Formats: sequence, C-alpha cells, structure tokens
Amino acid sequence: DIHTERKNGSSSYDQMGFYDETCPRVEDIIYEELVKKMSPIPRNITIPGILRLFFHDCYVQGCDGSVLILPTDANNSERNAPINLSLAGDAFDIVDKAKAALEKECPGVVSCSDILAILARDVVHWWEGPNWQVEKGRRDGLISNATEAQLLMPKSDENLTTLIRGFESIGLSTADLVTLSGAHTIGFTHCIEFASRIFHNDTTLNSRIREKVILSCPFPKIDRNVAESLDQNSEFVFDNKFFKSLRQRKGLLLTDHVLAFGENDLSRKLVYRYSQDQELFFQEFAKAMVKLGRVGVKTGNEGEIRRDCKKFN
Repeated sequence: DIHTERKNGSSSYDQMGFYDETCPRVEDIIYEELVKKMSPIPRNITIPGILRLFFHDCYVQGCDGSVLILPTDANNSERNAPINLSLAGDAFDIVDKAKAALEKECPGVVSCSDILAILARDVVHWWEGPNWQVEKGRRDGLISNATEAQLLMPKSDENLTTLIRGFESIGLSTADLVTLSGAHTIGFTHCIEFASRIFHNDTTLNSRIREKVILSCPFPKIDRNVAESLDQNSEFVFDNKFFKSLRQRKGLLLTDHVLAFGENDLSRKLVYRYSQDQELFFQEFAKAMVKLGRVGVKTGNEGEIRRDCKKFN
C-alpha cells in the first residue's frame, strides 16, 4: 500500500515530520486527487507529464514551483518559454486540483513546490515504478522568467558533453543524468523534437521505429500537437525497457540516443546495467529523484507559500 510505504525511512527535510502538526493528511489528499484524475483513463499518457514538469521546475531557479506561474502583462514567466509550451496541461491541472483540496483542509500551509515533488513520486508509483520518501519543507519562489528558462533548459538535440555540463551546473552528476532520463519509460514527446532524425534518414535510429513514427509525423508540415511515446516497448509501465530500447537504437530523442552511444564510458555502462537490472534502476532512480528535489530549495524565510500555484501572492 502506497500510504504504508510512504511512512518508511526518513529524510533531511522531513525527519521532524514537516507537516505532521500543520497538515497531517497532506500526502493522502494529494494522492486522492491523482486517483480522481486518473480513474476515468487509468493510462492517461499526459499525466506522466508531471515528472517532466517537476524536472523543468527544478532545473531553473531550483525546486520552487516557478514553472507553475502563469504569464501576465507584467511578467513573462517560465511557463511561457518556447521550451515549456509543450508541458502537459493535465500536469498543471492536477497540481492546481491538489492545491485547492489542501487549501480547504489546511490553508496557507503546503507549498506548490512540495505538491509537485509528491505528485512526481506518486505518478511513478502509479505506473508500477519505485517508491521513495519525499523530503518536504520547500517554499515557493518569487521569480519566474521565460528568457531564463529558455536559456537554461536542455534542448532535445544537445550533445552529451553539453548535457553533462548542464546537470553539473545544478549539482547533478553524469550518473544522475542517465538515471533520471529513465523517466522517459513513461510519457511522450512531440514530433517536432525528433523530426530532423526521421526526415533526414538518420541511420543511428532503428529503421523500423523510423518507419512507424514517420506515419504519425508526416513531412514537411509537422503538427506540433502530435506526439509519440518515448518508450515504444512498454509506454504504460515504469520499467527498464526504455534502456533496452536505447541499446536497440530506438530512442527517438537524440539526447536519449547519446546516453547509449555517446562518448562517455560511464553513461554507456549505466545504460547497459539498467537494461539488465530493473531493480538497480529502481533503486538509483529513487535516490536521483530525492537528489533532484534538493536542487535550489528555498526554506525558512525564503520565498512564500502560495495560495494559488498559478500566481504569486
């Protein structure tokens, strides 16, 4: 049972039970909202977008909910950056629903950044992946800038060296890069992100996969709303088959392909090890998600606790 498993272990933010007194049902309330969202379509492919939303949040300004802010006349927020326009609407929606439910039970207590971190864990667990203790106590940031997000976020055609440098800039390692990329075992990517590989007949891409996806991504007019599953082997289960697919040259994104065939020995070895050992991948993914959740965290008197995740107080 997910609620029993959550109580195991301890964490640096939550050793004293951050919401034990102020909002003891925080995780149950968030999970209940996820269940409501998922029940009509148990394998809704847009919901794993929460994982991507969490990553995009933490990569810019740290894990502070800055990606959730709607743009206004006075503020062109991260959410309006071109690289963030494809973030799943359902992912934003479930954060808002969880926040609304929490505001009814314990108003002004739980941060949007903590909600997002908890939802990222719950989504993985929903898709039969690993579980972990989510550290809590983050506060919501007061800065959200589209230009900064566009500049900093990794692009889908970057080489491995650039990807590694980007992760190092936020305190994450090459191993974290490979491990967290395993989140692509669920979710999807838009055709525009891998169009150059299929239309230029990139021979590093498996020919059968190319023939399959080119049917849904017709050239030359690419529909920016059309998407394909990142893991063509088992798109509705969180498992290690994504790494198996990378070794078979079935990774649609160049940034995924280079993990298995790039110039970095550690990256190649980890892809191989994870493709052989799902339990190892699960253990390391849980650790990497906790580490990601610590990036740029604001605590104490920093930031605020938003009343509405879409706007600053």
